[in-house]
Amino acid sequence: MAQLKIVESSNRRAVDALLSPERTRDAATDARVAKIVADVRRKGDRALLQYAKTLDRLNEPMEVSRTEMRQAAAQVPADVRAAIRAAARNIRTVAARQVPRSWSVRVTSGVSVEQRVVPLDCVGCYVPGGRYPLPSSLLMTAIPAVAAGVGEVVAVCPRPEPVVMAAALEAGVSRLFRLGGAHAIAALAYGTASVPRVDKIVGPGNRWVASAKALVATDCGIDFYAGPSEILLVSAKGDPAWIAADLIAQAEHDPDARAVLITPNRRLAKHVAAQVSALVPPDGPARLSLRRHGGIIVTRSTAEAMALANAAAPEHMVVDDEAMASQVRCVGSLFVGEWSAQVAGDYAIGSNHVLPTAGAARVRGGLSAADFVRQITVQRVTRDGLSRIGRSVIDLARAEGLNAHAESIVVRLGNPAGPQSTAGPKNRTRPTQSRS
Repeated sequence: MAQLKIVESSNRRAVDALLSPERTRDAATDARVAKIVADVRRKGDRALLQYAKTLDRLNEPMEVSRTEMRQAAAQVPADVRAAIRAAARNIRTVAARQVPRSWSVRVTSGVSVEQRVVPLDCVGCYVPGGRYPLPSSLLMTAIPAVAAGVGEVVAVCPRPEPVVMAAALEAGVSRLFRLGGAHAIAALAYGTASVPRVDKIVGPGNRWVASAKALVATDCGIDFYAGPSEILLVSAKGDPAWIAADLIAQAEHDPDARAVLITPNRRLAKHVAAQVSALVPPDGPARLSLRRHGGIIVTRSTAEAMALANAAAPEHMVVDDEAMASQVRCVGSLFVGEWSAQVAGDYAIGSNHVLPTAGAARVRGGLSAADFVRQITVQRVTRDGLSRIGRSVIDLARAEGLNAHAESIVVRLGNPAGPQSTAGPKNRTRPTQSRS
């Protein structure tokens, strides 16, 4: 029996079910998370340790020492340590190019604007500790932060295996804590006696982590609300076995993961479905994920396939060639050509695998070094410069009814030369309005 359902693009309900995942929130989870966050915020280490012992089964020191990290890393097989170094080198190369550059521009005589790029002081990297250790998630979050010049990079993981500790050392992590879940997010967001307060929290996690990140986002920066992983392949001529392998690989992340093929080639659709049935493991999350959320959409044309793909704005998209790639507008990470296996991006291409899901790629891309800096605008104006722009400032301020704004220029320059504006209210003030 085929694991993947095949639907026609004309069946809008079926297409929407495959391509428009809802960002569902669990009220019970949110309520429990709110209590945990409030407890840690109010009681600090006392609550944090209690939750860590109860939920993480913590029976070791909360913080992992550098000595312990080095001893654990030495236990990791040499080939795995070499793979970590190779992946880290590629991630570091890409991240170095992502750091925004400082610049200065002369707007007009006597007026200049500078962009100053300043790294965040401290960031927190969340590393899941579920079914398998995830050293790649630590590399993907910590290395861009270090590349951006962040002073202190704090990582949390409920069960950091030796391979995760090896990745922490390679990535340049400052401190590593045996913490997970909502209590770890709360500790990073608000700080405790043991865990420093961070400027921003990044990294994937389960629904408890996602809920906690959403809750603390008003007080601490976060990357984005991350949902289950997604892959969307758009192909008219791919190898059925390779496409099936890519779909299964993404599906094994989680039973809620989403793996979909869009194709104008009905014959390819049938071959891929058959290959998925032959290759999918008999148990584990991939089979359940494909049955619940996987599928193949058959379109009337390649153009229709690309239109559906852009509307979905998936986390990962794989396309046949550059002609298709040129049409892509909304995606977290794009892979072009049959050799650009999406799983390579999870580990060693150098691109980041912390990506927006559930349609969030409509407004942003994946995590990058640019997420770890402040871009500060610096203005410098001379008397001559203010005289050149003063009339415009006064007229616009008065048009908005903000006469005190206008007077801030008048008190310096008098009434600058130039035509008077008659637009807008002249004497009305709105004391409750501000301009930041």
